[in-house]
Amino acid sequence: MNTPTTDQLPVVIVGGGPIGLAAAAHLIERGLEPLVLEAGPSAGTAVRAWSHVRLFSPWAEVTDPAAEKLLAPTGWTRPDGAAYPTGGDWAARYLQPLADVLGDQVRYGATVTGVARAGRDRVVDSGRDEQPFTVHIQLADGHEERITARAVIDASGTWSTPSPMGADGLPALGEKTAADRIAYRVPDLADPAVRARYAGRRTAVIGSGASAFTALAYLADLAREEDGTHAVWILRRGISDTTYGGGEADQLPARGALGLRAKAAVEAGHVSAVTGFRTESVERDGDLLALVAEDGRRLDPVDEVIVLTGFRPDLAFLSEIRLGLDERLQAPTALAPLIDPNVHSCGTVYPHGVNELSHPEQGVYLVGMKSYGRAPTFLAMTGYEQVRSVTAAIAGDREAAERVELTLPETGVCGGAGLFDEPENAGESGGGCCAAPATLQIGIGSPAASSGC
Repeated sequence: MNTPTTDQLPVVIVGGGPIGLAAAAHLIERGLEPLVLEAGPSAGTAVRAWSHVRLFSPWAEVTDPAAEKLLAPTGWTRPDGAAYPTGGDWAARYLQPLADVLGDQVRYGATVTGVARAGRDRVVDSGRDEQPFTVHIQLADGHEERITARAVIDASGTWSTPSPMGADGLPALGEKTAADRIAYRVPDLADPAVRARYAGRRTAVIGSGASAFTALAYLADLAREEDGTHAVWILRRGISDTTYGGGEADQLPARGALGLRAKAAVEAGHVSAVTGFRTESVERDGDLLALVAEDGRRLDPVDEVIVLTGFRPDLAFLSEIRLGLDERLQAPTALAPLIDPNVHSCGTVYPHGVNELSHPEQGVYLVGMKSYGRAPTFLAMTGYEQVRSVTAAIAGDREAAERVELTLPETGVCGGAGLFDEPENAGESGGGCCAAPATLQIGIGSPAASSGC
């Protein structure tokens, strides 16, 4: 039996979401074989988990050109480019049709548990670059397999690892034992069981980004219909001129409208804000939960807590690969300065490619939300440009890989998830350039029922 050479092996893509599937389309366009490994039972499993949430970006900005070329022969047409899809729309009308076209090049129920160089752990230098990659997977039935690959593109995202409520980045004391009363996702109040969980109850919402805005808007709508429903909005910093985003001046209208809805919920009394509260512990008080801050403040008990403090990458299955990651963001070293919320309080989400996404280990790339580490400013268009560049590099077309083919508009991104200690009047120093907090995360948008989004 002939053993295939490295360049005859498939390129393994971890994750069958929008960026992973786009990477597969670009590889096919380059004449290379992709193999997409999706842990869930269908395309865009993570996207489907927030199917009730509307994106900030319209259809024109969330489909990939190479993917559209693959879909065209099937009779597929892109939905109205000016309309804003929900996560469910995105999955059903684009991601699943794209995965169906890819056919056997997508494997479902395949969880990647490890990536390494064949016969080399991360310590060994000798002959390392000449070895293909080995990708270990666990199937839904428990069986394990090992796949050999010429390159690995990790587009697994960050959805599986939400950040905890503790202000130091670790779970608050008691957070794990109170897990039955804590959620880490925007609730789908159209689901009767979920609605019953929050109707007529006090819910603490921790977070200052768009996902928190969305949850507050949902709970405010519920409060208008169900007596006794109230939200307590917990912010690690004070309320400033930029807390609610840019409103009508926001470069992303759907995001601006969402901030205005959150502000209206506070002004109507459906939401009370608690500022400068850095959670240290959560304590059981009978059937209720009491949150305690680092400064000793203790809030009145609540029935439920929704923690929306961002996401972080799962790097465990890449432990035998030599990655070059920024020590703060856990993003590729060259990319981190472009997206670091500790530094950039206003600016643009810059398009970038293989140069910013390369690691000491040649042939492995983190793309999509995974590449942004803990930074929250990712756009789908940015991810599509990433995989266009990366796949060109894998194919040996360095000129195309280094060429930037995307121009992004100013997004009005301001503030930053890491700037928790700024004074309450910090927004006044922004010079008027800021339109909204740095919360431009794909899949976090205005509620589907909201008007003007």
